[in-house]
Amino acid sequence: MRIVVAGASGFLGQPLLATLQAHGHEVIQLVRRPAEHPSERQWDPAAPIRLPDGTDAVVNLCGVGVADRRWTDEYQALILSSRIVPTATLAQAVAEQRIPLLVNASGVGYYGDTGDREVTELSPVGDDFLAGVSRHWEQATVLASDAGARVALLRTGYPLHRDGGFLKAQLVPFKMGVGGRLGSGRQWVPWMSLADWLGAVLHVLGDDRIDGPVNMVGPEPVTNTQFTKAFGAELHRPTLFPIPKAALKMLYGEFGNEAFRSLRVLPAVLKETAFPYQHRTISQALRAAMTDPLPTPTPH
Repeated sequence: MRIVVAGASGFLGQPLLATLQAHGHEVIQLVRRPAEHPSERQWDPAAPIRLPDGTDAVVNLCGVGVADRRWTDEYQALILSSRIVPTATLAQAVAEQRIPLLVNASGVGYYGDTGDREVTELSPVGDDFLAGVSRHWEQATVLASDAGARVALLRTGYPLHRDGGFLKAQLVPFKMGVGGRLGSGRQWVPWMSLADWLGAVLHVLGDDRIDGPVNMVGPEPVTNTQFTKAFGAELHRPTLFPIPKAALKMLYGEFGNEAFRSLRVLPAVLKETAFPYQHRTISQALRAAMTDPLPTPTPH
């Protein structure tokens, strides 16, 4: 396939480019800086774009990190706009050029705090800030779906790898032996191995049955206590010190509350379409996260 990828400069994007290349796809990356390789195209996410002729699919991962800075009003506005604006631009291009497939990032934050309630792709949207962001983000793809494109919405949980994301932020305290559960530890963690996240994107690209939201999470949800014990065991470190909510809120502001949300998310669509997980347990995922290298793309 000829696949155009936007927002690929981060933790998930670069391994995805490498994975698509390794599976024989032609990958064209949209970049905001001047293009440096034939496989790159410069773009302005806020301006209309003409995608390369013969494009089979667009993968959009655009959006600033929700944990990169304190949640000031200004940064919350940026979290929203950095997702909606490029998504709307790409959805318009997909619609106008009759591109058959848009694979668009979203998040399990769509569901809000679900407590102990299991949720699937059919569950309703939540009522907090991240749920609102995800709802508007997904709605920004409507031009593409209205034009007849298949639109897959990747409601991603916490892909696990030592070099980025959810796991990297916890690596230092756990290695020092001062890691621990967050509060009561009863909240559910929507984990997935990075290798399975990458494999699931390939699965979505290749399976025409998948149209709409896809929960990008592992097959067996775990509580924060279970995650903490498994991570400590993998690192051979104790996990004796629970982290109070007030401490995280002092460090991260309103985002500190997000770490205590419970998201018992099930991958119903991946299960129904027989996605072959490599890592079905949190222990397997953490072992891979600490030993497997991060795939890196080759410029063309």
